[in-house]
Amino acid sequence: MSEPFAAVEIIGAKRDNCVLTDPQIDWIVDAYTRGIVADEQMSALLMAILLNGMNGHEISRWTDAMVNSGKRMSWSKLRVPTVDKHSTGGVGDKITLPLAPLVAACGAAVPQLSGRGLGHTGGTLDKLESIPGWRASLTNAEMLKVLQECGAVICAAGADLAPADKKLYALRDVTGTVPAISLIASSIMSKKIAEGTSALVLDVKAGSGAFISDPEQAKLLARTMVDLGNRSGVKTRALVTAMDVPLGLTAGNALEVRESVEVLAGGGPADVVELTILLAREMLELVGVTSKDPATALKDGSAMDHWRRMISAQGGDPDAKLPTAKETQQVFAETDGLLTKMDAMKVGVAAWLLGAGRSRQGEKVQAAAGIEMHAKPGEMVKKGAPLFTLHSDEPERFTRSLAALDGAVSISTSNEKVERLPLIVARIE
Repeated sequence: MSEPFAAVEIIGAKRDNCVLTDPQIDWIVDAYTRGIVADEQMSALLMAILLNGMNGHEISRWTDAMVNSGKRMSWSKLRVPTVDKHSTGGVGDKITLPLAPLVAACGAAVPQLSGRGLGHTGGTLDKLESIPGWRASLTNAEMLKVLQECGAVICAAGADLAPADKKLYALRDVTGTVPAISLIASSIMSKKIAEGTSALVLDVKAGSGAFISDPEQAKLLARTMVDLGNRSGVKTRALVTAMDVPLGLTAGNALEVRESVEVLAGGGPADVVELTILLAREMLELVGVTSKDPATALKDGSAMDHWRRMISAQGGDPDAKLPTAKETQQVFAETDGLLTKMDAMKVGVAAWLLGAGRSRQGEKVQAAAGIEMHAKPGEMVKKGAPLFTLHSDEPERFTRSLAALDGAVSISTSNEKVERLPLIVARIE
């Protein structure tokens, strides 16, 4: 059977800055997924999209085409509304771990399909896999069962969920076309729309450790995704949040799980607690669930109860000892003074070099590798006091990690002001 279009026509149209028609978009996404359009042809189109952009309707249609490349999940059997959160990723961003059980403890259901880390940003599934026995891969029936029993599930997306996006994502990664706002937005939202949640809160990071460092560009991405979600019938809002400094006091898989459990136990770093509660309130407000405040659920132990049930339901042992690294090395302050800067990107790269992250898809990560931070910007430090503890099973990794940390912190001996982004940069509905 002959195809209705030739890929080269569509590449040429976008190269010449034309608006693609609905049938052109539907066909090219489907034909690429089926293997009719070659990688080199789709690469050319992606580069044309990066350079010339897509308008709102094109982005919406491209997203729909990716959703329609696979199955759309349904949670109609649940008796409570569903709401999810998606973060664009950063350093020490373990918020999903305490957030999902916290929202479940307040009366909504959280079907959270998560991913693995690549480069300096950590992956939620990698973090949870440091818990002995926990498994990321669940069937749709198993997901529903965990949701019914625990109110929250965190797992990997199945192969039939937006398969066009999986193929396109891998291609964008090797063709220098990752930064296109339209392609980032459609990639994230195609998976979230196909996931079948009724509402979604987006946490779009801005700052040195974020995928997008410029707050204005982060706002543009947030606005694009909010519009896509609302157009598709998913109630969507976004917070643009700070990622100029790492979140919390840990970056690394088991280290971040430990910190998340501290938050669920009513402790943990103030910034992690604040952002977790803020996002939980946004999620609950979006679906009209007001029976319990998230701050109360952290204090009364109900969020921890939901966490333990959720981990157990996926084969994990919530009481098991988390892995610890075979080797550690500390970095000390060279002078007394006020800690004025901690570059999130440098800390993230250093954690990655210790073995906490991967440089290509499919690579194994070290569960125990990562970095502990002993002070944050705005705090006074003493000469000789520890600033970081590096964790790795392979001590030969310390040299490169320490080199990556060079210049990551600034200590002022005068009354220099700490320049930081506010935790919440913008709120977009």
